[in-house]
Amino acid sequence: MPGAIHAEGLVKTFGDVRALDGVDLDVPEGTVLGLLGPNGAGKTTAVRCLTTLLRPDSGRAVVAGLDVLEHPHEVRRSIGLSGQFAAVDEYLTGRENLQMVGQLYQMRARAAKARAAELLDQFDLADAADRVTKTYSGGMRRRLDLAAALVVSPPVMFMDEPTTGLDPRNRQMLWEVIERLVSGGTTLLLTTQYLEEADHLAHDIAVVDHGKVIARGTSDQLKARTGGERVEVVVHDREHMPTAVEVLAGFGKGDTTVEEHTRRLTVPVTGGAKLLAEVIRELDIRGIEIDDIGLRRPTLDDVFLSLTGHAAEARAEEDAEAKDEKDAVARK
Repeated sequence: MPGAIHAEGLVKTFGDVRALDGVDLDVPEGTVLGLLGPNGAGKTTAVRCLTTLLRPDSGRAVVAGLDVLEHPHEVRRSIGLSGQFAAVDEYLTGRENLQMVGQLYQMRARAAKARAAELLDQFDLADAADRVTKTYSGGMRRRLDLAAALVVSPPVMFMDEPTTGLDPRNRQMLWEVIERLVSGGTTLLLTTQYLEEADHLAHDIAVVDHGKVIARGTSDQLKARTGGERVEVVVHDREHMPTAVEVLAGFGKGDTTVEEHTRRLTVPVTGGAKLLAEVIRELDIRGIEIDDIGLRRPTLDDVFLSLTGHAAEARAEEDAEAKDEKDAVARK
């Protein structure tokens, strides 16, 4: 049975750019799917197709049990959307912004006022509720934007890179809000560039590149595909690098990467902190002085290098998406 969000073979092109190239997605009810990829991979285009802002060239999508193409108005009543940039009216107060959203959804004035007060408190905005939004910090605007997406308590939420540009405190606050939503039964599709964010929030992750889903699994499964943990060593003396490579080869589960200019050596390993202690002991026995050593897990670039052979990078789709967004707004 299809999940709360289901897509089959979504295709969308902008001129010569094939932003979506046959995307399939399925998000079970009450779970979080992290859509992971670099800028320009197709994440935002997928969200816009699923939320009726764009019409796909081909393919099928069902959200909250409703066909996106056949019942767009009903879909919009069943979802919440928080985009990359806070979509709030700068000249209204936080309270007025939320009450306005409620009234647009045809809530009674008293109910809209009560819901606004509830959300302002939930998002730690009660003290600033009656200030005009243009005086809010970036983090406060993002929280207000997310609150606006929740005025009608939608069963399905879409969040397009909700924490981009936020400081660690505001990012953590948004994560906590998202966790509460999902624990209450909300289904969420979350796009992000950050593996850490997907790792923390998502039950499942779909990796998108060049408009295609190129891998899917849990965070640990994706990390395992890139070699799992890595030991990184910065050797103090360049002449000791060949010996250090020999030492690491005895512990590694793959080839050692050598960066000559930084004297940095990296090797995939298994064994965690215990193995790291053994590496340090062996380097000391061999008389190799080091400037730095550490155990780290794969980054977003590691995942993409493993899966695609290139690092996460912006592509031409950003410009195509920006143009299409202007066109979509103009049509409203």
